[in-house]
Amino acid sequence: MLFSKNKGKGKRLAAALLSVLMLLAGCGKSGSTTKVVLTTGFAKDEVFKIESMSCRVPEIMLYLTTVQNEYKEVFGEQIFEVSQNGVTLQDNLKETVLTRIAQIKTLNLMAQERKVTLDDAEKSSVKAAADTFYASLNEKEIETLNLSEKLILQMYTEYALAEKVYARIIQDINPEISDDEARMVTVEQIYIRTYTTDGSGKRVEYAEATKTAAYNEAKEAYALATDGAHDFASVAAQYSEYADIQTSIGKGQVSKELEDVVFNMSTGEISNIIEDEDGYHILKCVSTYNREETDRNKQTIMEERKREVFGEEYDSYVETLTRTLNEKLWNEITCIQDPEVTTSDFFKVFDSCLLYTSPSPRD
Repeated sequence: MLFSKNKGKGKRLAAALLSVLMLLAGCGKSGSTTKVVLTTGFAKDEVFKIESMSCRVPEIMLYLTTVQNEYKEVFGEQIFEVSQNGVTLQDNLKETVLTRIAQIKTLNLMAQERKVTLDDAEKSSVKAAADTFYASLNEKEIETLNLSEKLILQMYTEYALAEKVYARIIQDINPEISDDEARMVTVEQIYIRTYTTDGSGKRVEYAEATKTAAYNEAKEAYALATDGAHDFASVAAQYSEYADIQTSIGKGQVSKELEDVVFNMSTGEISNIIEDEDGYHILKCVSTYNREETDRNKQTIMEERKREVFGEEYDSYVETLTRTLNEKLWNEITCIQDPEVTTSDFFKVFDSCLLYTSPSPRD
């Protein structure tokens, strides 16, 4: 994260809540020699400052309300009643939004240093998007969120500059990914675990006797799967602890014990019982080369390359910055609960500009 604060509830983002504003892996690594200052001296509605960049309450509230309403559209109002270990969805959304906006401000600082600017066509697209979004707001939303046409244009301009800097950083990445590197093998699977989890979600290994019982169950399944009289998928449905009987596996996606077997199987072949740290596996190879899944995996590998390249450069830059957080004001910010405030199109309208073909840092 870009800010360090006193420990308390809501300081850790639940992975499931990052789907809307996903941050790049590696940004703001712990242990970096960053300069963090918690201080007074803020303007009335100023939430944080990063060097010369500043963020005010209306920016936070527009992002937060957008994400909040996106969640409501998908999961319904009841999603905000859920909490885990005392941490609410609102806590998590606030932290996500804070980090996301801080990232945009930081990328704008990089734009200033690198003399990256928007050309006339880009400015025109951003202005059109800002006008479109502002026109979509009702009077209640404008009043409650304290929005103006000038602010929306500023936010979209900063957003566009952030994406342009991101595109510059990743532009030299090698786009070539071989079929062998991305190859996906499709298998049917039987899985019997050798561990459980306690009430806090912590992994607990089976006792020796329970593990032996699991192995005997795996032997029963293997005997049926290879006797020629039973369909493998039917045996898997009876014995496997995986809900999905069929899956596709790529390199680096499973344990070494499984990978060594998967990528040396022939179509129709059934493996022996494979043991790894999670349990016992029996696999049947359905396809040694799934074309559709391989193409999809190439995209995944490419996105990972982008995250790594961007993350390295971004982290290095962040370490040089001074950031200040108005913690008192930040703690007072809450999600808006008003049936007339339903705006959720901030990102959708911006994306309609189609300024860049590369995925943005939030993807």
